[in-house]
Amino acid sequence: MRRRAVILAGLSLAAAPAFAQQQALLESLTQGDASRGIKEALSLAATRSTDRLGRVDGFFADPRVHIPLPARFAQVQRTLRGLGLGAPLDDLELRMNRAAEAAMPEARRMFVDVVRSITIADAIQIVRGGDTAATAFLRGRTEPRLNTLLTPPMTRTLREAGAFTALDFAAREVGMGGMSTSLRNDVTRFAVTKALDGAFLYVAEEERAIRRDPVRRTSDILRRVFG
Repeated sequence: MRRRAVILAGLSLAAAPAFAQQQALLESLTQGDASRGIKEALSLAATRSTDRLGRVDGFFADPRVHIPLPARFAQVQRTLRGLGLGAPLDDLELRMNRAAEAAMPEARRMFVDVVRSITIADAIQIVRGGDTAATAFLRGRTEPRLNTLLTPPMTRTLREAGAFTALDFAAREVGMGGMSTSLRNDVTRFAVTKALDGAFLYVAEEERAIRRDPVRRTSDILRRVFG
């Protein structure tokens, strides 16, 4: 027991300078510094992540964010592939991912608009939070609104990308041809949800990198807030 206490005391002493340094950094920040730093970090993270996902194959070729077909089609897709007849559903899957890629500029604009509205009180809490505190804040405050706002452009993009045409063809192939409107709505909601999951995944990754890696702090305010 005595040995354990000595070890714990040693660890506490070793951690004390780092903790004290972090506390000193936080105490030295003005509220304006915190607000500007968080807004710049989140804007940068949102821009980098949506730029990454918004290019060709940003979703489709990335296994971490690739959008599969909804469950009701996935099993049929596997069965038809085994018969050499999976092309219509494979095409639908590709077009869903292309639609998500095309929707990223709109998502970026929405993210940046929300970031501008962050209050000083919010910023102070985010600075003191964990590695993805800003992303968690952004997601908690914006996801319902983003789902609503992103649905019309996603619907438009799915239609223009030919995904609905592919869906109608695939539905007829699997005996669901009379459910066109319902299926289109389901696929749109599914694509929006998965697109936002992918965007927030990489926003969190970018935020974590800014907090941990000095090289990613590309401005004086980021170095001051997170350095």
